[in-house]
Amino acid sequence: MKQPRRPNVIWVFGEQHRAQSLGYRGDPNVFTPNIDNLARNGLRFDQAVAGSPWCCPFRGALLTGQYPQQNGVTQTPGRLNPALPTVTAPLRANGYHTAYIGKWHLHGSNDPETLVPPEERGGFDYWKGYENNNNQHEVFVYGTDDETPRRLPGYETDSLTDIFLGHLAGHVGENAEEYQPFFAVLSVQPPHSPYVGPHTGESSGRPRNPATVKLRPNVPPVPWIQDKARLDYDGYSGMIENLDTNIGRIREKLKELGVDQDTWIVFFSDHGDMLGSHGQWEKSSPWEESIRIPFMVSRLGGQERMQTGISDAVLNHVDIAPTTLGLCGIDTPAEMVGYNYAKECFHNDDPWKETTPDPGPAPESAFLQQIPRKFHPHSVNKAWRGVVTRDGWKYVCQEGNDWLLHNLREDPYELANFAHDHAFAEARQRCHDLLTEWLSKTGDSFSLPPREG
Repeated sequence: MKQPRRPNVIWVFGEQHRAQSLGYRGDPNVFTPNIDNLARNGLRFDQAVAGSPWCCPFRGALLTGQYPQQNGVTQTPGRLNPALPTVTAPLRANGYHTAYIGKWHLHGSNDPETLVPPEERGGFDYWKGYENNNNQHEVFVYGTDDETPRRLPGYETDSLTDIFLGHLAGHVGENAEEYQPFFAVLSVQPPHSPYVGPHTGESSGRPRNPATVKLRPNVPPVPWIQDKARLDYDGYSGMIENLDTNIGRIREKLKELGVDQDTWIVFFSDHGDMLGSHGQWEKSSPWEESIRIPFMVSRLGGQERMQTGISDAVLNHVDIAPTTLGLCGIDTPAEMVGYNYAKECFHNDDPWKETTPDPGPAPESAFLQQIPRKFHPHSVNKAWRGVVTRDGWKYVCQEGNDWLLHNLREDPYELANFAHDHAFAEARQRCHDLLTEWLSKTGDSFSLPPREG
């Protein structure tokens, strides 16, 4: 019997898009019908986290399947050693065409004029992007077919999606039966600050009014915090709605090309954004708005093509590459330390379900890290480590000191901190032990506070 062609995989991710800011998650400020449809037709990992909620550390872990202290990318800016294998190596070895379009940020610079040399582009067959940029209306890209930086003609997410779809169309060509299976990545800066969305056109989203923004209950009732949070969140929402519009364009193009049923879409983000919660802004904090990311695996046809619903797995950044390979029927390389969640996604009669070994029991917790001390305004200026559990506990400590202990099932906004409440000593001790194991397992030398008792 002839083995079926391997499925395609697409990654789509933005910067600082927190898990809570989606229609299907109950946010009244955003309208995201296309992403919501991905969730309906796919498997949602609603407990997914950015274990290192900062741009470069996440991206290094994403591509290598290794923790930041293992791959060397521990801060932003950070450079990924080009000698390290990435997710492209096993994909290319198994006949895949690999393509990357958009923000890279693994060459070690925050300067938008820095050019990423071909040998530092993660081994992708096709690469068109830029290192870093914080002006979504003035983006210059270059790459495989033209190394001269050229300004995008429109808003970043729209124009990068144009390039992405054009490359897919050229790769698949006129004969959808003969093309090489592909792994393609679309990485966009929005909804990263500055919170300025597209100005005009269909992709600009609905009419907006900052005064109508409904803030999360953990945004303190301090006038300047609430005023800033409403203004920022209004722009942030528009950027998310623009991304949602482009998700719809991608799905329509896959249908047009005749490869929609053969393609997994994996949608996620590199970390979240506090946007005033607990008086904090942006990333690198251990609270939910910073660490929780949207993560879903979707395929046209929903229940007829894959398992759907909600997984309670605490999927982390190091798990994305192994899971992606598993969706393609490819074994996890020895150098990747993450867990392969692909078997949760396969339909029972999918021929690729049994092609990868059983990964064993899934982790009961996920490891959280802010490795170097940070000094960004309105952000935590201490290094910290933490753990979140599948059953809803979060424990975080700074060097030598307990800091946070939350029961997230009872307190999703993290308003009650039990880190220094002896009535919760048992929960603290359990989480402390889990964190100790993660430090040992990953080679992290962070100094924990004393164990309870």
